[in-house]
Amino acid sequence: MTFDVSYPYYVEEPRRCVASGETGCGERWKKNYQKAPSATPKKSLESKRMATPRSYTSLTAQFFEQRMLELFDGGAAIQVLIGCDGVNSVVAKWLGLAKPSYSGRLATRGLAHYPDGHGFEPEFKMFFGHGFRAGVIPCNETDVYWFFAWSPDHDSNGVEESAIKMKQFLLTKLGSSKIPAEALEVIERSEMNDVLAAPLRFRSPLSLVFTGISKGNVCVAGDALHPMTPDLGQGGCAALEDGVVLARCLSDALLGGGKPAGAGGEGERIGACLREYARIRRWRSVELVGTAYVVGFVRQSNNAVISFLRDKWLAGVLARRLLKMADYDCGTL
Repeated sequence: MTFDVSYPYYVEEPRRCVASGETGCGERWKKNYQKAPSATPKKSLESKRMATPRSYTSLTAQFFEQRMLELFDGGAAIQVLIGCDGVNSVVAKWLGLAKPSYSGRLATRGLAHYPDGHGFEPEFKMFFGHGFRAGVIPCNETDVYWFFAWSPDHDSNGVEESAIKMKQFLLTKLGSSKIPAEALEVIERSEMNDVLAAPLRFRSPLSLVFTGISKGNVCVAGDALHPMTPDLGQGGCAALEDGVVLARCLSDALLGGGKPAGAGGEGERIGACLREYARIRRWRSVELVGTAYVVGFVRQSNNAVISFLRDKWLAGVLARRLLKMADYDCGTL
C-alpha cells in the first residue's frame, strides 16, 4: 500500500520558498552559483585563512592548550575550533566520535522546470511504501523539487551507471505503485544529466551518548556532529539550532559575562561553555538521528509485518512525529 501524505507550507513572496523541511530550492541556487563568476576578488579570499577538512595536517592532544591549528601553509593561532566539516569530519574523528554508518538505503533527487507554470498546490506531497519513499514540493511557480529514496535490490542493480537507467528505474518503480500522473511527470521533465545515487548515512546515537562532543576548546556542529538520514527534513534546521546554542554559550565565555562557576581565565571559560553546549545539544542530536532512522526504515520497509503495522496504525503516528520534531525551541541569542 502506498500512502500520499501532504503537508502545507506558506509562501510570503511569489518566488520565495519558505517550506519547513529540506527542499530543492537550493538545487536551483547551486546551478546558478556554479555558472556565475565569483564576485569576490581572489586576493580577498587569499587573505582569509580558513581551516577546511583538507587543510588540517594534525590535531594533537595538546592542541587546546597551545591554541595552534597546524595547516598546510603554516600554523594559525585560534581561540576556538568548531568542526563544521561535514559527515567525514576530521574534528569528529579526533574527538573519538564513531564513523557514520550506512543505513542500507540510497537516495537521488532532481529539479523539474515548467516554463509556463506547474499548477501544483503549495504542498509537500510524499509517497511511501513498496520499499521506497518519494516526495515533490514546489519551489516557486515554475520549479518543482523531487527526491526518491530506496533500499537496493536486484531491480536497482546498475541504475547508477547512467542517467537513462536511473530515470527508467524511477518511472518503473513509481508507475507500478499507482503514483499520481502529475508526480510522474515531474520525473519525466527533470534533467537527468547529473543525477547520482547517494548512500544515506547516520552517526550511531550510542556514539553521541558515550563520546564527548567537545574537548577543551574544540567542538563539532552540524553534520560533523549529527549526520542523519533525511527522513525528518531536519538536517539543516538542526545545524541552525547548533549555531544559536553555540553562539549563546561562547558569548558568555568570550565576553566574560555569565562566567561559569569555578572557571578562571578565558581558556577555562571557553572549555566550560563548550561543555554546556555539548550538554544541551547531545540529547537533541540523539533524538533527531534515532527518530530519522526509524521513520525512514518503517516508511520504506517492504517487510510484510512492518508494512501491515505501518498501513493500519503507524502512518499517522509517524506523520505526527515528523511534525513534532520540527516544533523545537532552541532559545534565543
